[in-house]
Amino acid sequence: MKILNKASDLTRRSFVTRAASGLLGVNYISNFASAQTALTPKGKAKSVIYLYMSGGMSHLDTFDIKPENSEVRGDAGELKTNVSGMRVSKFFPNVAKQMDKVAIVNSLTTTQGAHEEGRYVMHTSYEKRGTVQHPEMGAWVSKLGGTLSKTLPSFVKVGGGGRSLGGGFFEPSYAALPVGDPKAGLQYSKRHKTVNETVFNDRLAMLKEINGEFKQKFKQKSVESYNAMYRDAVKLMTSEDLKAFDISQENPKNAERYGKNNFGQGVLLARRLVEKGVRFVEVNLGGWDNHNNIYDGFDGRAGTLDTALGALLADLKESGLIDTTLVVLATEFGRTPDINQNAGRDHFPKAFSGLLAGGGIKGGQVYGKTDAEGKNVVENKVKVQDFNATIAAALGLPTDKVLMSPSGRPFQIAHRGKPITSLLA
Repeated sequence: MKILNKASDLTRRSFVTRAASGLLGVNYISNFASAQTALTPKGKAKSVIYLYMSGGMSHLDTFDIKPENSEVRGDAGELKTNVSGMRVSKFFPNVAKQMDKVAIVNSLTTTQGAHEEGRYVMHTSYEKRGTVQHPEMGAWVSKLGGTLSKTLPSFVKVGGGGRSLGGGFFEPSYAALPVGDPKAGLQYSKRHKTVNETVFNDRLAMLKEINGEFKQKFKQKSVESYNAMYRDAVKLMTSEDLKAFDISQENPKNAERYGKNNFGQGVLLARRLVEKGVRFVEVNLGGWDNHNNIYDGFDGRAGTLDTALGALLADLKESGLIDTTLVVLATEFGRTPDINQNAGRDHFPKAFSGLLAGGGIKGGQVYGKTDAEGKNVVENKVKVQDFNATIAAALGLPTDKVLMSPSGRPFQIAHRGKPITSLLA
């Protein structure tokens, strides 16, 4: 029976996807979180902008610098920030001016030293298992926090190819909406030019009739979730909120200060989306897997991050969104203190850095410490689950709430992680 149900679900997925493209004259927009009960979060933050540094960002060349140790410091140098005693590497002059809003966590640690496994646990708080696909943080935030917008999706991923859309075992409506190119806006979100309004409405009516028969036969939550996806997609197509995806409408000077590249414009898009009520936006910046010649182009990649993150924090402050928007900088692991024979740094899960800023966070502090070589956490060790629990707590989400998977197994938003209370405002 379980095998038949799974096959039926896969068939239904395939049919719905094809129907969206062929029957309606529009491409599959994605699954929007709808029909959720909106909850008022107890935390200060309402939305998250999650900046993910894919590949394993070196903590020793970014935020856990060791200027006194010539053997591990490399070319990182150091910069004073606008908070006394806080330092960053020389690659972050713009972020250095915003550190009063930022908490650096220099004591992150994980047991996952491979990319896929490291990304998975960072995003879900659970180790990768073949028997279950766990929801990502964005899906949890949508599920537990409810929606803020009547038309926009709750969870959006910008860049990164949409490799994992993050809904896990939750209903399809909690999966992420993927946006490949932030400058292109939301693709396939308008009625095709060859399909007039009458034909479009006729096709919608036909689809509703077909789905109605199916819904009566298979009374499952996933069936209604797919129906809700279509309702939300059509609603968005005619909504003024669709303009939030069009960054060409942004003030040119403001757009320019984020950086004229996909990541910078993706961060700008994230700011526009949270301003309109999107709960969780992830923006991906790759290129941090520096096994060879780590400093060849490192300044450019770090500069891309510095420009966008510095602009984001300043923009959120100017717009008044800083108190309700939590900014997260994360990666899967750090890099080795020893520079290898190829002038690079290898994977290092024992210690790495992350940032938390804005809503719900006490800025201007460094939490945790590694030893003089950056090899071992010697103060306030933070597991990935604790880091993610702190994100949840800043949003006022219940870290102890248990939800059951379809197979009847219990799960929590941060897998028993404990929030770092000293970081919370």
